[in-house]
Amino acid sequence: MDILVIGSGGREHAIVRKLKESPRTGKLYCAPGNGGIAKDAECVPIGAMDIPAVVAFAKEKNIDLVFVAPDDPLAAGMVDALEKEGIPAFGPCANAAVIEASKVFSKDLMKRYHIPTAQYEVFSEPAEAIAWIENNNRFPIVVKADGLALGKGVLICPDFEAAKAAVKEIMEDKVFGASGSRVVVEEFLTGPEVSVLAFTDGHCVKPMVSSKDHKRALDNDEGLNTGGMGTISPNPYYTDAIAKECMETIFLPTIEAMNKEGRPFKGCLYFGLMITPDGPKVIEYNARFGDPETQVVLPRLKTDFVDIVMAVVEERLSDLTIEWSDEACACVVMASGGYPGHYEKGIAIEGLDENGQVDGAVVYHAGTALRDGKFVTNGGRVLGVTALGGTLPQALEKAYAAVGKIHWDGVHYRHDIGVIK
Repeated sequence: MDILVIGSGGREHAIVRKLKESPRTGKLYCAPGNGGIAKDAECVPIGAMDIPAVVAFAKEKNIDLVFVAPDDPLAAGMVDALEKEGIPAFGPCANAAVIEASKVFSKDLMKRYHIPTAQYEVFSEPAEAIAWIENNNRFPIVVKADGLALGKGVLICPDFEAAKAAVKEIMEDKVFGASGSRVVVEEFLTGPEVSVLAFTDGHCVKPMVSSKDHKRALDNDEGLNTGGMGTISPNPYYTDAIAKECMETIFLPTIEAMNKEGRPFKGCLYFGLMITPDGPKVIEYNARFGDPETQVVLPRLKTDFVDIVMAVVEERLSDLTIEWSDEACACVVMASGGYPGHYEKGIAIEGLDENGQVDGAVVYHAGTALRDGKFVTNGGRVLGVTALGGTLPQALEKAYAAVGKIHWDGVHYRHDIGVIK
């Protein structure tokens, strides 16, 4: 099968490398890809949001499957456009991708179908939001932009002044553009966070192994929120008993709710969960593989990835048994100096071999480019250095040993990925 993957980050590199393992994979393309992905697939200079160009390329090359990985093209209807032309595509249609594209939609869905989540209010006027927060007078509180915001539209506010500033930033200053025309203000939940990705064909749900993401830029969970500075799998807080409860109270009810709404969800549904004192609750849904969770989940997958993807596309997921490795996996993200704020691009990366790899780990490229045959930085999160091990400490030791072999000016990474407090 000739396959086209859409996207240009570390998640897409992990997807490309996993697809490449399958004997069913023929020619592998990625649009637009990056410097590291170029070593595993043919990169095509088509933007991830250029739906007409993606459809035209898929038809021209007789592509057998398009794997739409990022949130924006899913929300914009790329899968709908491909299916209309008879091209099989992995990912939800736009009317189902709204579960991520609108926080208001997802919160209202959970309320309607009694899926456990934080209490919340929705506002389309900044003054009303600020007045409600002041009257409610319970802190910390969470303020979320309604729409897609590159994983940065969620602000945890310790007091009223911070919450007021958050509302103004999102709704008046429009730091996230049109995504901030409405806000969700919700209670602050406490407990360990768990990420669970799940394959679903709209009928059957098959959760993947759990993971834990580290969002803050600096050690000890300090600094600004990022797209993710590292991940581990499995998540030590996610027990068999909690997994069973999540299946009964969250996973299946969500798929059933989407079907009742006339929005069947096919693809990968990401459940961002918090294990609260009152049981597991949903913090957020994503309509696709998470980044950098994918980088620790897919290395543990033993079943042929193409077989699973096609079972989802063809709505026969229940026929498949999916097997996972018992090994642990750890990913340490190496980022540009200044990230998630301003950072320079085009800095030479030292320590990678000609394929962009190092011994003892797998290096997933998130923000790299090739310049005169050399890898240079081309984004905020640059590399995800990933290793498997018999135990989590062993996986972490291997990942950090590999990180030590790579360097560029200004590089920064967290030293405490996988530390469970």
